[in-house]
Amino acid sequence: MRTGSLAALALIGLAGAALADHYRHGELVIDQPWARATAPQQANGGAYLTITNEGTSPDRLLEARSPVASRVELHTHDVDSEGVMRMRHVEAIDLPAGEATALRPGGLHVMLIGLEDRLAEGEAFPLTLVFEAAGAVEVEVQVEAVTFGIGDHDAHGHDHHHHGHD
Repeated sequence: MRTGSLAALALIGLAGAALADHYRHGELVIDQPWARATAPQQANGGAYLTITNEGTSPDRLLEARSPVASRVELHTHDVDSEGVMRMRHVEAIDLPAGEATALRPGGLHVMLIGLEDRLAEGEAFPLTLVFEAAGAVEVEVQVEAVTFGIGDHDAHGHDHHHHGHD
């Protein structure tokens, strides 16, 4: 009986490790890169993650690249003068020293334009993030169900804090 319980715990541990993607690149910590699954004919998608700058000087995310899309851009959502939420391309994303910056649905995010193929739940794809000071780092993006990431808490139970940017 005991060995069965330990095996179940080991499996739960492995599943947890697979979900809790965590990358360290110099002073930057990149947590849980994920993307929403897309429909077969959907041309664009979004990738989301949290970047924590543990250093004492600011950095900036300048660009992102991935072989799954013909173009990758950094975007944000803004509310226009009529109160309509619109997506807008940004040149870079500021990463203040000592702060976590969340890229999530409805806010800052990586826009995948001209997807080569649909993003299917359970799959993963590479994403290269290029930082002004820290240079380039490749992360693996997990494709999650369409409902993933809705609300203030993601499905992994983590509370992501978003710091405003000018």
